[in-house]
Amino acid sequence: MYKFRTLDNGGRFAVKEMPDRDSISIGIWLNVGARYEPKSISGISHFLEHLLFKGTKKRSNDDIKEAIEGRGGAMNGFTSEEFTCYLVKVLSRDMDTALDVLSDMVLNAKLDPRDIKKEKTVIKEEIKLYMDLPNHHVQDMLMELLWPDQPLGRNLAGTVETVSSMDRDDIAGYKNKYYNPANMVVSAAGNLTANRFFASCEKYLNAARAGRKSLYKNASETQKRPNLTVLSKETEQAHLAIGIRAFGRDDPDKYALTMLNIILGGNMSSRLFRELREKRGLAYEINTHTKKLNDTGAFLVSAGLDNKNVVKSTELIMKELKKIKEKTVSKDEFERAREFYKGQLLLGLEDTLDQMLWMGEHLSAEGKIPAPQEVVAEIEKITPDDVRRVARRVFGDRHLNMAVIGTAGKSEEKNISEVLHIG
Repeated sequence: MYKFRTLDNGGRFAVKEMPDRDSISIGIWLNVGARYEPKSISGISHFLEHLLFKGTKKRSNDDIKEAIEGRGGAMNGFTSEEFTCYLVKVLSRDMDTALDVLSDMVLNAKLDPRDIKKEKTVIKEEIKLYMDLPNHHVQDMLMELLWPDQPLGRNLAGTVETVSSMDRDDIAGYKNKYYNPANMVVSAAGNLTANRFFASCEKYLNAARAGRKSLYKNASETQKRPNLTVLSKETEQAHLAIGIRAFGRDDPDKYALTMLNIILGGNMSSRLFRELREKRGLAYEINTHTKKLNDTGAFLVSAGLDNKNVVKSTELIMKELKKIKEKTVSKDEFERAREFYKGQLLLGLEDTLDQMLWMGEHLSAEGKIPAPQEVVAEIEKITPDDVRRVARRVFGDRHLNMAVIGTAGKSEEKNISEVLHIG
């Protein structure tokens, strides 16, 4: 299914051959993200991601873009709490070029002080933009409640103050510490052969300086009762975000938690969608999803609704969370959710980019890549009783947090607090 290689310097590589595709997708993953950052340089992982596209010792910013886009490809990058990834999707003929460009960016970024100065302005405007978007800002407020005074509770982009204070020495020192083969995974999927790809990896990455694997401090959890924060702001629509702390990505109950997510808010057949939108018309948008980290995680509910419906909607959401703890899901509802889970997994992995992301995240986080068939087999083992058991394990007042942005004042905050209980 997957083919692997480890270089002498510690770099790990994985390939999924998909010969019936025209494209290939390649990602270079670094095991470093926002949770590795000291508070004084919060946002530096994201800042560094931006700077790697600005040029290397032998390529300008235009050279990088034109090498990929000029051949019909696309490139991007992203930063999360635990990873930074640089990726391309190109036609199979351009595999060597794509890996050459990506590896040059990661190993030989110029980090020109002029680019740093310009990008500071860009990132500070990005931070301000998301602060002005209630559906984004409410998520930052929720993360701070879930993991207070910890890196996981901070904005991935940092703050205007931390970004302003960073200099080239900070950024170069951070890169030298974490951008090394011990923290590196390269995943590739598409119309390529493993042996040829591994040969290119050796050509472009084998000379990288060996280093140490990065470490972070585990999340701490001391909450004892529900937490609520309300930002009163003139908005056309209220935005609420509910977060209930759960467990890490490798917990034995991870598949049952995903089933719980699908049943409650994972699609248009879900309970919360039917109850709040279809049946009562209280919300245009309502959904759930899970946040999976190495040592912790969360079950999340998001909704956009009329300001006058916040209290009623919160009460109904709590009612549905409580109901699934108390009553086992019916066989028909359970089977529909399970088929949705399996179908979405397999359909997603038909694309070379999604396949590459699947491989890179699992290999980076867990040191292994599960075959989709193995995951399907685990999904088949889940029972309705497992879903109820996991709901009882996760859904409780000790782990419950909620953030709201809207026109709610102090009196309505009190009313929300009164219904913010699962039991």
